[in-house]
Amino acid sequence: MVTETDTKVVAELREQFGKGFARRLRAAGKIPAVIYGHGTDPVHVALPGHQVALLIRRANALLELEIDGKQQLTLVKDVQKDPVHQIIEHIDLLVVKKGEKIEVDIPVSVTGEPFPGTIANLENTTVTLEVEATHIPQNVEVSVEGLEDGAHVTAADLTLPRGAVLVTDPETLIVGVALPPAPVEDEAEESEEGAEASSDEAPAEESAE
Repeated sequence: MVTETDTKVVAELREQFGKGFARRLRAAGKIPAVIYGHGTDPVHVALPGHQVALLIRRANALLELEIDGKQQLTLVKDVQKDPVHQIIEHIDLLVVKKGEKIEVDIPVSVTGEPFPGTIANLENTTVTLEVEATHIPQNVEVSVEGLEDGAHVTAADLTLPRGAVLVTDPETLIVGVALPPAPVEDEAEESEEGAEASSDEAPAEESAE
């Protein structure tokens, strides 16, 4: 369960913008971020890079920010990374309140082993739930223990954490159990082998004449 973090993050207000300023911030070990929500004007801040990078490794991380001496609880909504170097370029933070219900995408975790000889295919890696902002589950587990070929687990079959409400369509397929595909012989290889065999036999027939 993701609850309020005991580690406060000191955020610095920033009034300068643009790619050049953002690059200088990242070079100084900080991450540009914007805070929005609850009808407030967006607030642009700089976050301590190393500390925040560790905190946001889990999905739906909560950051308790300290901004000019004031506390602000926020939910990480989006993390933009450089596609090549995977450096965090920017973070979007949503203002949340204690007791507030919010919609979040929760990772699905498969446990157990299906019937021998079958495989479990995870068709959807997340489900959307409505949960209390300060009690966000880290994942939703789905057991495939002993399930046989043809078995399906839909969103409606999931056991949700206490207080969570399913937002995803209940009929959404989460896991399907099936037999692995049968190996298909490569017809092209067979025809090539046949052609090679014919060419090997031809010289012998000519020499016999």
